[in-house]
Amino acid sequence: MLTTLAVLMSLSGVAPAAQAAANEVDVTLVLAVDTSRSMDFEEISIQREGYVEALKHKEFIAAVQSGLTGRIAISYFEWAGYVVQDSMIDWQVIETEADAIAFADKLGARPIATQRRTSISTAIDQGASMIVTSPFQGRREVIDISGDGPNNSGDPVTPARDKAVARGMVINGLAIMLRPSDAPGGLDKYYADCVIGGPGAFVLPVHKIEDFAIAVRRKLVLEISGLPPPAKARKIAGLPTTDCLIGEKQWRDIFER
Repeated sequence: MLTTLAVLMSLSGVAPAAQAAANEVDVTLVLAVDTSRSMDFEEISIQREGYVEALKHKEFIAAVQSGLTGRIAISYFEWAGYVVQDSMIDWQVIETEADAIAFADKLGARPIATQRRTSISTAIDQGASMIVTSPFQGRREVIDISGDGPNNSGDPVTPARDKAVARGMVINGLAIMLRPSDAPGGLDKYYADCVIGGPGAFVLPVHKIEDFAIAVRRKLVLEISGLPPPAKARKIAGLPTTDCLIGEKQWRDIFER
C-alpha cells in the first residue's frame, strides 16, 4: 500500500516528505573570498589556511549541528575583478565532522593565485545566482564576502547588494584591514554602508593576519547559528554615509594623472 502511494505521489509530481526534507537545510551559505593582488602571496596563503582551519573547528561543527535540521549547505568561490571560474567548489551538505573536513580538504587542495582589480558587485551577483540555483532550501540564505578594498571594477556595489537583499538574502562582510584602507573612515565602515545587508547583517574587521582564522570561525558560527554579532561588529547608525563609489573614483584618478 505504501509503495503504491509513493508511486502515485511520484506520478503526480508530489515529493515524498523524506525527499522534501532531504533538500532542507538551516542555511545555504556561499563563501566568496577575495584573491586580489592587493594581498601578497603570504597573506592569501594565511587567508586560505584560516578558512580551512575554521571549517574543521569543533565550534563550527557544533554550530551546524545545533540548528533545526542540524545541517547546512555550503559552497565557495574566489574573486577579484571577476569570478575565478576554476575556484568554485559546488554545494555540499555539512552535517557531520567528516562532511566539514571533506569540504575543507577540497579548499585546501586548491592552488593559490591572485588576480587584478576588485569587483564586490560581481561577487555578490555570483553568490546570489548560486543560491537561487542551489538544489537546497535554506531557512536563511547568506553570502559571506571577504575583501581588503572597496569596489573598483564592474558594476557599482550597492545595486547588487540591494537586489540580493530584496530576494531575502543576507550579505555579511569580513573586512581585511591589514594595511591602511583606500576607503575613508575605514574599510569596515565602507562594508557596513555599502556591502552588507539583510536582517542581522554584520561586518567583522581583521587588523592582524594572525587573527584571521579566529575571525573567520567567529563569522561562520554567527552566520550559521543566527546569533547577533558583537556590538563592535554592528553597523553604526548616525555616522556620515560612505561614498560607495570611492573605489571607482580612486581607480579613475590613477589613469587621469
